[in-house]
Amino acid sequence: MKTPYDDIINMPHHQSTKHPPMSMSARAAQFAPFSALVGYDEQVAEAGRLTDTQIVLNEDQLVELNHQLQTLNSILDKNPVVTITYFVPDRHKEGGRYVTSTSCVKKIDCFHRLLVLSDTTEIGLDYVVKIELGHIAAH
Repeated sequence: MKTPYDDIINMPHHQSTKHPPMSMSARAAQFAPFSALVGYDEQVAEAGRLTDTQIVLNEDQLVELNHQLQTLNSILDKNPVVTITYFVPDRHKEGGRYVTSTSCVKKIDCFHRLLVLSDTTEIGLDYVVKIELGHIAAH
């Protein structure tokens, strides 16, 4: 049975006399910029990134935190320095991370449920897990 390629099927592979053969990795590199799945590597890296789960405080911890907030509120005019541990939700996936920050507290916004630090950082009261009162800063 005759096929359209019978005349070339058994011919030897052409080797250029002017150019040396290209390595396999060099040949593959030619096609690397044309990835069929644009953004795939970024999605795999994002899926592999770990986040923490937000801690739910028990009733005793909430009472203690509330007491610390009341104490803090009573000395705000003295520029108290505090160390606050709080949860920062992740913008891209479920969970987040815990951050500990030491700074002066500028105000407690009860209406918006925020702690405002002297560097203008705003921390949602629902995300605070620990407050350690430090020294009183000079005006």
